[in-house]
Amino acid sequence: MDLRSGPLEEREEQLYQLLDRLRDHGDETAAAAVRTVVRDYQDHHRSLYTRALNQAELFVDESLRAPLLAALTDTRYNCQAWAAIGCAAGGFTEAVPALVYLVDDHDWNVREQAMRALGRLGDATVVPALAPLLADPQEYTRQHAADALGEIGGPEALAALWHEFEHRRFARIGYVASNLARFTPEILPRLEQATTSPDPNQRYWAAIALGSTGDERAAPTLEHLMATDHAATVFDGRVDVAAKKALRTLRRIQTAIAARG
Repeated sequence: MDLRSGPLEEREEQLYQLLDRLRDHGDETAAAAVRTVVRDYQDHHRSLYTRALNQAELFVDESLRAPLLAALTDTRYNCQAWAAIGCAAGGFTEAVPALVYLVDDHDWNVREQAMRALGRLGDATVVPALAPLLADPQEYTRQHAADALGEIGGPEALAALWHEFEHRRFARIGYVASNLARFTPEILPRLEQATTSPDPNQRYWAAIALGSTGDERAAPTLEHLMATDHAATVFDGRVDVAAKKALRTLRRIQTAIAARG
């Protein structure tokens, strides 16, 4: 099937049919046709390239390593965000230097996909590029940076998230709290200590993080906060209400884990 010519709408429909066959039936002929769009990307319309890579997990393989790395730095084709998706799906760690460069791109979608890809492909060496983004004026950027750090893990990423938790440059930092919870069990003592802070805002977010750990050891601390801490935060939240919600979150996580088991 040649997707290089003909009315664009028809080619898009043909591509969707190929992706359906691949997703529903594992059709290798369809996979090969879709890979051609990515491999020979300069010969195909950007619309086809982006639509294909939105489902990159279905078909990206080793044969696409070189073309995806090339597209990641190809500003004329201008599909770097989707090339980042493809590199992440393929596990192509050679993309990391280019992805670090792209976290400062002017296009929000490029920045977002670069951070997501770094979360999958990066290690401690990319933490210095991601940590400053926790101070970005845009909340979605802070969210994606925190998610990437949480996915990377390790002491360097934890230190960056904990610094933001302690110094809280923004009123609402649920994205920091949820990612701190990914460092269970080592984060538990720190969070429990934070629930005794004189700052009710820190106690609030410590409770949220403890609930997101899903760890039963956090339950007594949350129950105590729920019964005794009625302090208000700068955004009119209350610590006891946060603890109550966190305890429900903890129970839901435990139930989900038990169901999977």
